[in-house]
Amino acid sequence: MLFYLRSRRYISLGEHIRRMGRRNRNVNKFAQRKRERKEQEKNPQEKPADTRKHYEDIVRENAVFEEYYKAQKVCPDDEWDDFMKAIKKDLPTAFRITGSKCETDALLNIVKSQYFSDILNHKLKLDDEKEEEEIKPVNLPWYPGGLVWQLPVSRTHIRRNEPLYRLHNFLVAETEAGGVSRQEAVSMIPPVVLQVQPHHKVLDMCAAPGSKTAQLIEFLHSEEDKMPTGFVMANDVDNSRCYMLVHQAKRLNSPCIIITNHDSAVLPSLVVSDVENPGATKPLKFDRVLCDVPCSGDATLRKNPDIWTKWSTGNGNNLHGIQYRILRRGVELLAVGGRLVYSTCSFNPVENEAVVHRLLQETGTSVTLVDVQDLLPGLKFHKGMTHWRPASKDMVFYNSYDEVPEKWQTVVRPQMFPPNTEDLDKYNLDRCIRILPHHQDTGGFFVAVFEKTALLPWEKDPSKKPDVATDEPAEEPEKKEPPKKRRRMGGYREDPFVFFSGENEDVFPSIKEFYDLDTKFDPTCLLTRCHVGKKKNIYLVSPMVKEVVQRNENSIKIINTGVKTFVRCDNKNMKCPFRLSQEGLQSIAQYIGPKRRVTILKEDLIQILQCDNPSKPSELKLFTEHTQNMVKDFATGSCVLEYKDTSSGLSLRLVGWRGVHSLRAYTAAPDTVHYLRLLGADYSKYDVNKFKKASEVPKDDSIEASESASTSENDPNKTNAMETEEGMNVT
Repeated sequence: MLFYLRSRRYISLGEHIRRMGRRNRNVNKFAQRKRERKEQEKNPQEKPADTRKHYEDIVRENAVFEEYYKAQKVCPDDEWDDFMKAIKKDLPTAFRITGSKCETDALLNIVKSQYFSDILNHKLKLDDEKEEEEIKPVNLPWYPGGLVWQLPVSRTHIRRNEPLYRLHNFLVAETEAGGVSRQEAVSMIPPVVLQVQPHHKVLDMCAAPGSKTAQLIEFLHSEEDKMPTGFVMANDVDNSRCYMLVHQAKRLNSPCIIITNHDSAVLPSLVVSDVENPGATKPLKFDRVLCDVPCSGDATLRKNPDIWTKWSTGNGNNLHGIQYRILRRGVELLAVGGRLVYSTCSFNPVENEAVVHRLLQETGTSVTLVDVQDLLPGLKFHKGMTHWRPASKDMVFYNSYDEVPEKWQTVVRPQMFPPNTEDLDKYNLDRCIRILPHHQDTGGFFVAVFEKTALLPWEKDPSKKPDVATDEPAEEPEKKEPPKKRRRMGGYREDPFVFFSGENEDVFPSIKEFYDLDTKFDPTCLLTRCHVGKKKNIYLVSPMVKEVVQRNENSIKIINTGVKTFVRCDNKNMKCPFRLSQEGLQSIAQYIGPKRRVTILKEDLIQILQCDNPSKPSELKLFTEHTQNMVKDFATGSCVLEYKDTSSGLSLRLVGWRGVHSLRAYTAAPDTVHYLRLLGADYSKYDVNKFKKASEVPKDDSIEASESASTSENDPNKTNAMETEEGMNVT
């Protein structure tokens, strides 16, 4: 007997039984795939034909979809044709400018003056349109600061059209450097209406792949040069998808994020120290909760055309229960006075208003819907629906649960029905927001904003002490249920989080002396990922994150936290065995003393950045007298390069390296391009036109050098080439 796997191959019965026995164990997926490849080589099986269609070949029609949503009246009849026409087109491209205020302003000016002026002179044939159309960038007025732009061309158009190659290169490079985030426009709405402040404790319950998490981090860091007192906890049930969150967090370099791996519907109650009662703990309640739940995703048809072939009424019905359980748990973890946003990328009222109505019914007056229309100026949307009809898989609609046949009563549940007409004012479902694709050429989205005004009916008041004992006979204690088995946490086994003990930590004195660290810096906020052996990378977290990790790492699986701040760099000529990391520089820079800081002129910084060969850094004699004097008495090793443009306000900090006879920047290639762009310098060597043949592109020795010698600070095989050359300095 053979068993078919998702990887489109077959395995024997014996192998199937062995795998079933291992399924609840922590399995190294890489080792498992290696075993599968070896077995495939021994027993080759013919692969089944791949029946999947390319997106361009999918017929964007589904009669059941149209019948269902016409019956639900998700949009007025006179808008139906526009609605259907919009969802059959490709999704436009949207991107957001991120980073510090001064860098954001500079990058925004560059986008408008260079890239938008270029594309305005071109016309492209889009989708099935007969004539070519002008590309007009649109600034989205509802996003704070005017940082979001939308282009009426899909990502595919940008990637495949030569006139747009510079724009494509810009988006790719800046996304890697963290200067730009590409995200569907309507997907940016939930973090906006959540109104995150730097002191808030924020929970993102279903965070992967992390685009909204990135926004939450941006809002948390709205006060520049200050470490937020709050933090973001980004959770996801899928272990492998948690590493997408790690990638997103790494781009934004925040010491205030914790990535966890748990089922959102049963997230454990975490604890923190009780300030009013030293030595005791109290439950951790979040000021802001984002509840962007798993959904049928039919509002993403423009981005995911394969949904046309898979859609059915059962999708939404099957998800209603888990969506409600996640929302309910989110409200339980929310502090009184806090705000929660529930959102989906679905049109289905069973996944949207029905879930909201069910929660409001159970929580009474302790939770209310908030009208956030004023927070989204210029956004076109419909108000939440107050009437809908659940349907079974055979497309029969029901007005009440009494009408549902017995065979469908496990599919269509009583909680899926709308409120009675006389109760509509009690729930205010019209305060929900429904964005449809034809409103402003976007995807579809549903958003509901809750405020917790009091403890939930089933919550205990932690401030109330137990009643004083009386002479009345005590009630018999209830019989306790047997303890439930703890669920095994799957996925990879994570390395431990080992915090520094303090000033006496073995490597800290040399770091403190070399970088002249301020006495206000708390070394106990530094951590490594190993108990024994050499400390390779040292990470920094905020005091609040340290508190949460130390108190709760045995209660919930923590995947990642902290920002890389120091990296081991063994060199016999160095006084300190650790160099600075660009990732953590912004967080640690305020504590570094003047003896490791270099105030550099613009022309010198450009000279450093344009020298991309790590084995041949720029010699000191090539720099201005100002810079030569600044580094004259500097010890060999890592330092901070600082540049300030008094006219524009642009302020840059880079990790530098003072060699015996040279000075260079220790930045990865995407960061190098980012800084050259902000400085208005030449970065054409990186702006490659992929539509031209190699023979048509002029040769440049510096390009060949950059290709053969990576400048990435994270490549262990190439990182120390410069350090060894500089430290030895045989010349």
